[in-house]
Amino acid sequence: MLNMRVFDANITNPVIVFFEDSKDTSIEDLNSEIKTICGINTFFEIQSELDELINTISNNKNIINEPDRAEYGDFQTNRNLSDNVCNLLKSQNTEPEIIVEPTCGKGNFIISSLQTFENIKFIYGVEIYKPYVWETKFAILDYFLKNRNSNLPEINIYHYDVFNFDFKKISNKHKDQKILIIGNPPWVTNSKLSSLGSDNLPLKSNFKNHNGLDAITGKGNFDIGEYISIKLISVFSKLNGNFAFLVKNSVVKNILLEQNRAKYQISGIKQFDIDAKKEFNVSVNACLFLCSLNKKPNETIAEYNFYTKSLIRKYGWVNNKFVANIDLYLKSKNIDGKFPFVWRQGVKHDASKIMELENVNGNFLNNNKETVEIEKDLVYALLKSSDLKGGIIDKTRKYTIITQKKVGQETKYIKDLYPKTYNYLFSNIEYFNKRKSSIYKGKPLFSIFGIGDYSFKPYKVAIAGMYKTTTFSLVKLIDNKPVMLDDTCYFIGFDTLIEAEITQTLLNKKLTQDFIQSIAFKDAKRMMTKDLLMRIDLNEIINETDFYELELKIPNLKFIDWENYKGKLTKQNLVENEQLNLFDEQALHTTIPIRNVGFSAKIGDYANNKI
Repeated sequence: MLNMRVFDANITNPVIVFFEDSKDTSIEDLNSEIKTICGINTFFEIQSELDELINTISNNKNIINEPDRAEYGDFQTNRNLSDNVCNLLKSQNTEPEIIVEPTCGKGNFIISSLQTFENIKFIYGVEIYKPYVWETKFAILDYFLKNRNSNLPEINIYHYDVFNFDFKKISNKHKDQKILIIGNPPWVTNSKLSSLGSDNLPLKSNFKNHNGLDAITGKGNFDIGEYISIKLISVFSKLNGNFAFLVKNSVVKNILLEQNRAKYQISGIKQFDIDAKKEFNVSVNACLFLCSLNKKPNETIAEYNFYTKSLIRKYGWVNNKFVANIDLYLKSKNIDGKFPFVWRQGVKHDASKIMELENVNGNFLNNNKETVEIEKDLVYALLKSSDLKGGIIDKTRKYTIITQKKVGQETKYIKDLYPKTYNYLFSNIEYFNKRKSSIYKGKPLFSIFGIGDYSFKPYKVAIAGMYKTTTFSLVKLIDNKPVMLDDTCYFIGFDTLIEAEITQTLLNKKLTQDFIQSIAFKDAKRMMTKDLLMRIDLNEIINETDFYELELKIPNLKFIDWENYKGKLTKQNLVENEQLNLFDEQALHTTIPIRNVGFSAKIGDYANNKI
């Protein structure tokens, strides 16, 4: 029973009694006795630590509220979960001689390992937070005071930064022994820790070898658990053993994505999904990531339910394509190719309080609930991800102010042509000035992003990026003006309604939907991405579609419309998508003129300017 805290760490009654009985023992003799009991090398580093512990025990029953370290990604594994993880490993014939826990926290995985595995000879725990170091030591001592006949390994608990700890010394020392790397690294990104002012970060390095553009657009931000996982796999990959980490699902997916290139020496890769709300009281998709070391690299993974052990799916690399459901993918893989046109994201302004409006009884209200008196010329209907649920959209709940027709366009014209709009925007200039993104630096007043000729196409086929729906919506004119979408949406634009209707119908076919389901990861924060959408081969879908099938969905469709659509699409394919060789608008911030080509003016995003 926990009834005291020493060094801000929980300490149990048996351990308290042990130290009370040993209060007159020298630090050397006490360290030696403790090693004999529980195997820990150098329990006390210096005399003052022993003195403080004895003084705390002697003078009070010290109850201290434990600090909340969740913001640092510190979600401590409960004993029930650590026991179940170790039991799962044992059921899969895991019998380690060496245990390594790189972020051991309060020591629950170490205790569970001691309780579960019979042949452990060495345990190594690393932890940067000193109160947890003490709590781990106390827990181990408590375990052996209660289990005197248990197997006694040599145990080293290090108060150390995991990013600078030399794990190669352990690897070199135990080349011929079975190793288990186990634990629960922080569930937080490097940028999050930086924003919290934490020093517990890896040295800045491009550890995935991203190019400069990827680093700029956010791929340089990585999960700390992912970094630690890859570091440990790399160090121990040539040893015989297993790897078992509790991580976010995104970490496993990212490691598997890298596997096609990096060829980490791991196989038997498995993912056991856990209920993170139940286990850690946090709303995130998480799992137990298992694999065997020193094996021929695997590029696929089997995903299971942690509690029932039932198979959910298999995902990973198939013929150099990364897929979310291998079985489903094999049924629709023929349409995995290249979309003939560029999918676009919607408008980005980062000033929703004053840029987004609602029409209430004929009056515009901004998100501060203030009445806005402006000219209507620059006001357009706006759709967000939550508005895109499939079907036809010709109504909206939101509007937005569009200040530019292409990125970087000068906005001085607003003052002359639309003085009310200019006065409204300028009176709220602080909302623009506090935008943090570098994309707005050096740009004209009231600049927006994700805008171009494609934004003003009268008809659009669109899909939500932030929701789990995979059906496509047809967006028509509202108030005789093109509708804008926000940057959580993806769309292609059209000059004619019939082309938009045909495209929507093709994308909502069961064949297409099955393919999307096979490559889309539902547990991702943004399930739909541009990269995913660009893999849909519209030509292959057309090859498996006849006119009569479309006619059932589009009653006003004429055969000549279908023939013209296919003909223009073929013409577009002949130019081999030269626009796809340019960087995406939202990554570079300079305009590059390209020529309009054939059908590109009619179906999709075929603007004369690309950023």
